[in-house]
Amino acid sequence: MQNELKTILEQVQKGEFTINEAYELLKELPFKDLGFAKVDTHRALRQRFPEVVYAPGKTLRQIQDIAQNLAERSSNILISRAEEEVFQALQKAIPTPVEYYKEARMVVINRQELPLNKGLILIISAGTSDIPVAEEALLTAQIMGNRVERLYDVGVAGIHRLFAHMDKISKANVLIVVAGMEGALPSVVGGLVSRPVIAVPTSVGYGANFQGISALLGMLNSCAAGVGVVNIDNGFGAGRLAALINEDINI
Repeated sequence: MQNELKTILEQVQKGEFTINEAYELLKELPFKDLGFAKVDTHRALRQRFPEVVYAPGKTLRQIQDIAQNLAERSSNILISRAEEEVFQALQKAIPTPVEYYKEARMVVINRQELPLNKGLILIISAGTSDIPVAEEALLTAQIMGNRVERLYDVGVAGIHRLFAHMDKISKANVLIVVAGMEGALPSVVGGLVSRPVIAVPTSVGYGANFQGISALLGMLNSCAAGVGVVNIDNGFGAGRLAALINEDINI
């Protein structure tokens, strides 16, 4: 997006574009109105990353149109909570590379590797059932230019599994801790490190878990300092926040 804007201005300066021609191109830069959606084409300028498309609730044609418009201007377009049929529809509609990450339930269009931030983001899951949300966080942080590692199935029911990896835990700049059930793991991790911990409650658990509400409340009531909490199953939000923190730590 930054390159596109600079190119247009340079072409005006050189006389290759008239003011009116440049205006016609620039007027769509804040957003493009598709009728059913207003695609935020300025998101990368404001937030250093393009708009991410949430797939549920949209038709396949709507997802195709939104993704096409974003892909015309940016790389690393993310479609979150995408099923296989969304991936197949995007493959047919978009000429640039389209990749599907089934466990993370994400589609990436025109993936381009960004310069990596120095720090490590560590994704920790309490159980194997929490991995889909953890993978959503991991892929999001990776796409945004971060070195990311996994530490899965180290929940409090077997806390010795966590302590066996203290060397890796202590090296992380930011930690994302994903847990369902009672949501206790972020408090444990928060008490072990001097780095930001992003807690992600999941909807994994039996009836009194209330689809993640018990884990959410447990994390919000954490006794450990330095623990922040995102919404239930919001791996994307955790990955995005971790990427921003990691980027700022390295400035």
